[in-house]
Amino acid sequence: MTTAVLRDLRAALEDGGLRGSFLVRDLDTGDELGIDPEVEFPVASLVKVPLAVATLERVARGELDPATPVVLAPGRSAIPGPTGVSRFRHPATIALEDLLYLSTSISDSVAADALFALTPPAAVTAELRRLGYDGIAVRHLMQDLVETPAERFAPAEVHLAHSLAITAATEGRGHPVPQLDISRANAGSARAFVDLLQGLWRPTTITPAVAARVRELMRDNVLRHRLAPDFMSDASRWASKTGTVLNMRHEVGVVEHADGQTYAVAALTESRVPAVVQPGAEALMAQVARTLRDRLRMC
Repeated sequence: MTTAVLRDLRAALEDGGLRGSFLVRDLDTGDELGIDPEVEFPVASLVKVPLAVATLERVARGELDPATPVVLAPGRSAIPGPTGVSRFRHPATIALEDLLYLSTSISDSVAADALFALTPPAAVTAELRRLGYDGIAVRHLMQDLVETPAERFAPAEVHLAHSLAITAATEGRGHPVPQLDISRANAGSARAFVDLLQGLWRPTTITPAVAARVRELMRDNVLRHRLAPDFMSDASRWASKTGTVLNMRHEVGVVEHADGQTYAVAALTESRVPAVVQPGAEALMAQVARTLRDRLRMC
């Protein structure tokens, strides 16, 4: 019966114009169910979770002071955004630990790049490797995500950038747009992110206090339009991080049920539809992820 469920979900993704890497894992039994969980994707803002881990591990070792003031001036970054520092009109002094909140919970890319100035992408990757996580590569700043073809078109023509993103990819996941090329972009798979979530909710190598703080930051995530509607309820708690660049829409998170069951969920997708706003695609992502979780609970 599980085979039939997976076949139906693959068909639903195909009909909806999506390709995806999905994985759901019971964090206590290790049982899991997924669709192409090893396929790598450019991960966009999902990289802010490894950034938080690496930053807080350095804080735990005494290499960084969470109270360190960081001065951010308007105009220092061209990163657009509906919330966060990019909307500020005046210089602001923000403590390092508060930058973590802005970066992780609000997905503020200016705050993230201020953290990357202290712990560069290569150092974040090295920290992941030290902790035993080999499937996520951190290679560039968030600033690079707003230097895609989309920024060269007028708002009414941004769909042309999405058409390029869809049609120019190679079979090996390469792409002329570097932010979409898994050999040059920040990249990872559903399995790699579920492994990291496992390490945050059931710490072994990650410092327990670090894991607890990252869990808290993910529970405070304000972006709740993607998977959250299918995983939040009065009897469950959802903690997550989203990521978006061009035709890529992702979310990774953990649902904790009142009965004690806890599941890590990763949904990484790319759309074949050249449109910026696709609520149907996001609803389909959530439907597939929840069906996998529901099927796993029945096993």
